[in-house]
Amino acid sequence: MLILAAVVAIFVYGMIAAMLGTILPDLSSRFQLTPRQNGTIAFAQALGLMLASLGVGPLLDDFGKKAGLILGLALIFLVLLALPRSSGYRSIIFLLFLLGCGGGIVVTGANALTSDVGEAHRAIALNLVNIFFGLGGLATPFISANLFNRNWVRLCYTVAGLTVVTLVIQVAAHMPPPTGAGRFIFADAGPVLGRPILFLLGFLLFLYVGCEVGVWNWLVRHLIAQGIAESRALNILSLGFALGLLIGRAAVAPILIGVPPIYVTLGASVAMAVTTFLMLRTNKPGPAAVLVFLAGLSMAPVFPTTLAIVADAFPRMTSTAIGIVITCGWAGLAVSSRIIGAIAGSDPKRIRKALLVIPASSVLMIVLNLGILAMAR
Repeated sequence: MLILAAVVAIFVYGMIAAMLGTILPDLSSRFQLTPRQNGTIAFAQALGLMLASLGVGPLLDDFGKKAGLILGLALIFLVLLALPRSSGYRSIIFLLFLLGCGGGIVVTGANALTSDVGEAHRAIALNLVNIFFGLGGLATPFISANLFNRNWVRLCYTVAGLTVVTLVIQVAAHMPPPTGAGRFIFADAGPVLGRPILFLLGFLLFLYVGCEVGVWNWLVRHLIAQGIAESRALNILSLGFALGLLIGRAAVAPILIGVPPIYVTLGASVAMAVTTFLMLRTNKPGPAAVLVFLAGLSMAPVFPTTLAIVADAFPRMTSTAIGIVITCGWAGLAVSSRIIGAIAGSDPKRIRKALLVIPASSVLMIVLNLGILAMAR
């Protein structure tokens, strides 16, 4: 029941992660939004993710995962009901900020719960549960393009309904209360915050999340600017990128049985640098779909495997440590979104140039992985 609770929560978060990129073309058309304004909206969501992930760690350590998951899912539900009634640019910014808050709470709570349940094989458990993040990310653009004919209002209400079902599962699940070993204690905060590995892992996730969510939020607009139809672009995002994430996390589980997690993140970073660069060099739907799939495959293990490294390194105040590292990840989303939006300006055709931030960040991830590996040795 605990694994089910974590799985459905991660699935809903996957749908939320793909939501902005899926509805952004229609929102931009309806409210005449520029790429720069799109970047500001993505920044608002990232800011909510950051604040929530940082603040929810002590809550999870002190009051348990159930309280956090219920709070986050309730907030997501309320935002999805309000978003179709948004009146313009400013209200969208506010609602996406709240959506980010809900998402940050849910993703931190679900991964912390998985880390507890799969303590003996954290890296494998986190990768397997996060398969459903890829499934949720696949579902949102696929449903929008093929079932709802890009009707983003119906999409919001549908995801809101699934969120309610997930909320009921969290309420029904019997989650163990905090044991005390992982509780947030101010006296212990100094040693946790004083360990350099926490911030190296945080910087790794800072770079990675900027890459992954950069694809979620901007790929469809980029493909449309290259002359690819919107419905085809949405299918490339779902059946390409999201499917790559899903398959990659399933495929890496047996590898992690015999390979240390840091080697997995290093290899994934190398593959990311190559595939994301090539992904931006084509404007043909077929090659774009293949390269986007390979990019998703490359990115798949980084997020959950990094969280497993964090959990192994911090047996005390685990949720707090995970929350700090995830917050660093959302900071990467905030920074990359602002940079991408600023470079693109008001010209959608410049999004391709702006998205070169992704392979550049992947190269930095390689360097950072080598540094973490050297420290571990």
